[in-house]
This record gives sequence, structure tokens and C-alpha cells, in this order.
Amino acid sequence: MTIKKYPLGLLQANCYFLIEENDLVLIDPGDEASFILEEIQRQRLNLKAIFATHGHFDHIGAVGEIQKSFDVHFYISKKDLFLVKRLNETAQYFLGYNPYFLPPKKVKNLNKKTFHVSRFTFDVIPTSGHTPGSVCFYFQDEKIIFTGDTLFKEGIGRYDFSYSNKSQLFASLKKIFSFPVETIVYPGHGEQTKIKEEKNQIFP
Repeated sequence: MTIKKYPLGLLQANCYFLIEENDLVLIDPGDEASFILEEIQRQRLNLKAIFATHGHFDHIGAVGEIQKSFDVHFYISKKDLFLVKRLNETAQYFLGYNPYFLPPKKVKNLNKKTFHVSRFTFDVIPTSGHTPGSVCFYFQDEKIIFTGDTLFKEGIGRYDFSYSNKSQLFASLKKIFSFPVETIVYPGHGEQTKIKEEKNQIFP
């Protein structure tokens, strides 16, 4: 599997292209839909599905526009649907203007422990705390995990929102740190890291 990272939008959230042969899965396409669509066309990829680690606008803002060109499902935890509904409202609050994101359609709940999409197989790990519906995507064979805004390189997600929960976040971090220490972490912002490097900092 080939992984390509594109930090997009004013908040530079990481959008990930997961590629097997010519099949593509998107994780967290938060902004710059035109760029994403151009890359899909340029690389001659077949988009199969879109997944979100959580419902914040900087991780899902481009979904609706992408779905105008590709009739694919958008998967997110139902616990974060309230954030999907507030997409433009929260974007305007944090950005200072309304970006007029198109709302996602064909929304599906991440209601399985293991997902099989085209050539991709991965586990969905509930990791509430940053948001109620935050999840991580764990690829056991590849020994990689996409952590969204739960865990970063040398940092963890915010828990000061009204719907966040500090104790749940730290319980989620312990869950992530139970995976093999050599697991590569692909976070929602910033550079990749490994479980062992972050575990030693947060739970020495």
C-alpha cells in the first residue's frame, strides 16, 4: 500500500491518499477539493470510499465537493454527525469567514470493527475524547495507524471543547499505546511518528 500525505487548508490538516494498484481510499479530505480531484485524475486513481477520523471541518470540508465527481460513500462515526451538521457554522467560527463547504452525502456509520473496502482491510478503533466519535484506523499487516487529532508527534488532541472529555482521551491513548511499539503513527496534523516514541513521553 502506498500512502501519500497532503496537508491542506488554513489549518494544514493531513489528507491521506491510500493507494493499492489504482484503487484509492481517502482519509480526512478537509479542504482544497479541487486539488484533491486534480491529483486523483493526474494519478489515474479509482476512488472507492472516503473515511473521517472525526467530524471537525478541517478534516471533512472537501467531502461534499469530491462527491460531486465521485459517487462514493462517506464513513464517519454517528457520534460525530452533530459536527457534520454544523460544518459551515464551526468553520466560520474558527476561520473568521464562511468557506461554504458542500455538506457530505451518502453518509455511513463506522459500525464495524473491521472494514473491507476494495483492496483495503483495516480495523476501526473507537478513540473518543477529542470528539465523541473520534476513531483511529489500524492496518495490522502494514503496522500503521491513522490517529486523526487524538495523537500527534509530540502532542495529543485538544479536550477543551464542550463535547470533549479528558478522561476518555487518555483512555483512548492507552488503547492506542497497546499496539506494537514499532507501529507508525500518521496523525491528523504534523509529521508521522511511532507508538514507542509517543508512549514514552505521555506514559513514561
